[in-house]
Amino acid sequence: MREPADDHARPFVREELDSQSLHFSDSAIQSRMQLLEPDALALEYTRTMMGFLMFEAEPAHVAMIGLGGGSLAKFCHRHLPRTDLTVVEINPHVIALRERFRVPPDGARFRVVLDDGAHFVATTQARFDVLMVDAFDAERMPEALGTRRFYDDCADVLQPGGLLVVNLHASHPHVQVYLDRLAASMGGQPLRVDDHDGTNSVVFARRGQALVQTVRTAPAAVHLHDAFSRIAHALKAPPSTED
Repeated sequence: MREPADDHARPFVREELDSQSLHFSDSAIQSRMQLLEPDALALEYTRTMMGFLMFEAEPAHVAMIGLGGGSLAKFCHRHLPRTDLTVVEINPHVIALRERFRVPPDGARFRVVLDDGAHFVATTQARFDVLMVDAFDAERMPEALGTRRFYDDCADVLQPGGLLVVNLHASHPHVQVYLDRLAASMGGQPLRVDDHDGTNSVVFARRGQALVQTVRTAPAAVHLHDAFSRIAHALKAPPSTED
């Protein structure tokens, strides 16, 4: 494991009566936790990312790049009890807040690793059924996490037919470039599902195969009804003709 230099932005926590949120700036929320339901997914894009359960209901091994406030990690830890979870986070100041956001301690089936996400997928010997990428620093998604090399490495760490799930800024000027690179690396057309407010685009792709819904019911589906509906609608939509 390569430990990055300690030159990362320090996040801060904003507290409200019923929730607390993780921020790098006043203008953007990195993660939100409901105090009475700390394992719930408070933000729409996180529920959409968990839509991978429509394609893989009980993955044996899941990796996540980006811890944030731990929303996705906690949800998976609670609702996928037979899944081994590895979370990679580059910012030690984010990891330092894990207890405050009630992220579970490391154990036999859950661990948080301090490492650069691009370095992790380039060097790990582990293989995963699902890889989730949700990594933004104080300003933007790091450039290294949008390169063709990075997506090639993501494909390499997935089992055949494994799923890649990526959160992108919907308005980023290079979002189509990222989609094209991802498609080339994964060997199939990705599925893009935007938030209602157009802020986030969640992208799904299956390594070497077309993305087809195979699961009709899944653990935690009751918490993800809206996300499942939007993903199902996107699957039925005609392919984009955008260059």
